[in-house]
Amino acid sequence: MEPNTAKPGFLKNTLVRCFLFGVVMVLFRFAYVITITGESCKVGNFCFLNLPENLSFVIASTGASAAVAANGAVSTSAVGPKRNDMYTSKDWIKAVHFYSSVFQDLISQGFLSPKSKSLCVETPTGQEVYALKENGVEDAVGIFKKASRPLVIRGEAHRMPFADNSFDFVFSGNGRLDKSPKAAEFAAEIVRTLRPEGFAVVHIGAKDTYSFHSFIDLFNCCKLVTSRDIDGYNSSMPHIREMVLRKECDATSEVVNSGGNSGNKCSVPAHKLELVRKAEPIIQIEPMKPWITLKKNIQNVKYLPSMADISFKRRYAYVDVGARSYGSSIGSWFKKQYPKQNKTFEVFAIEADKIFHEQYKLKKGITLLPYAAWVRNETLSFEINGDPGEKVKEKGRGMGRIQPVKSSANGGFDGQVDRIQGFDFADWVKSTFTEKDFVVMKMDVEGTEFDLIPRLFETGAICLIDEVFLECHYNRWQRTRRGERSAKYEKTYGQCLDLFTSLRQSGVLVHQWW
Repeated sequence: MEPNTAKPGFLKNTLVRCFLFGVVMVLFRFAYVITITGESCKVGNFCFLNLPENLSFVIASTGASAAVAANGAVSTSAVGPKRNDMYTSKDWIKAVHFYSSVFQDLISQGFLSPKSKSLCVETPTGQEVYALKENGVEDAVGIFKKASRPLVIRGEAHRMPFADNSFDFVFSGNGRLDKSPKAAEFAAEIVRTLRPEGFAVVHIGAKDTYSFHSFIDLFNCCKLVTSRDIDGYNSSMPHIREMVLRKECDATSEVVNSGGNSGNKCSVPAHKLELVRKAEPIIQIEPMKPWITLKKNIQNVKYLPSMADISFKRRYAYVDVGARSYGSSIGSWFKKQYPKQNKTFEVFAIEADKIFHEQYKLKKGITLLPYAAWVRNETLSFEINGDPGEKVKEKGRGMGRIQPVKSSANGGFDGQVDRIQGFDFADWVKSTFTEKDFVVMKMDVEGTEFDLIPRLFETGAICLIDEVFLECHYNRWQRTRRGERSAKYEKTYGQCLDLFTSLRQSGVLVHQWW
């Protein structure tokens, strides 16, 4: 009779399976720590290949900035062979030398000291952190979306893992604020984590006056102390503007400025006037064929984003007043031609004619306001008609013009009349946007611009709009009836010129729309 070996075989198989399961779990944990979280390899993380704790390597340097990694900034116990190669690469060493020189200057000017608790924001491999430690600033750490221990921990610029008022010194290099899709949140987090009287130093690539002021506006409770232009250390950013700011109050006391000094009238700043001087000239002589001349003129337009960097804004918006169909200007012009500098714009379509409302329900990213832009909240008459012989219809629909109910109740209008709701457009602008936003407006409102533009100035809402594309409606020459002017509008081309001139003289970058 053969011996019974089933039970020992079962135990052996169970033990082997448990052992293999344990090996798989160790390997999985190792892969997770190294490849997913980017954390350092330590015994506690199931990494058993650590080198001796006291083994370090040298970062070659010259002069007073020469230092070795024996100061504990980087040790091979915290990095594997691949990261060892990275830390000794020419690019990494060049960056460390550059930032070391920058921090030496900041120390000499009193903006940074060895005792400063410091943070470097958006530093993928920690060159800035190492340079700080090289200059004796031991209490320094960096953050990036993927950690690179021991110099960099995991964290995002727009949502930093630190308490309020945590640091004496915060640094952001390599134009990372310029490139951030959330520049306002980035700046707000710097301010929040910086202690009062602490210093923030930011390296940006933009140098135009418009972006300079937009940058300053992002940093609430901070005052610009000094700025300078320096050469970068690589071709990706050959020229750098270094901005040094000091926090002067608690960021929680921020007051949002939504336009104007007293809530009404505002003065357009000088840096916007500078852009107006660079704009294309207004067409001074009335064109005989305005539908051709003004349409060609769009090729000469000097768009604001082609003259200035718009990176340092909280949000980006396009407001189409008198939008009509999606293809009228949003789809055919703004989406395709307007230079957006890779920014995502919110789109607001303001259109009172209900025949166009249905198509906007199918368009993502567009907010429809199914009302008429007006100077107050009231019910209006919406007149649909066109001039005899004028090609002003789109798919059989004439252009709409709004009138107060009383003034249109004379019985002399033989076109289609609807009752619609008008809203105070200037008040809506002030309640929707702030000076930290970038707002582009196109206005084609069949003559109502002579009511809306003065209201924008009166309320101060005009200061919240960065660029305007305006069609001014006047008694233009008709296409089919030579020598005859349109009777649809009372204003003259001279009055339109006065409107454009007054806008530009006030610092509003306005362009002639067709």
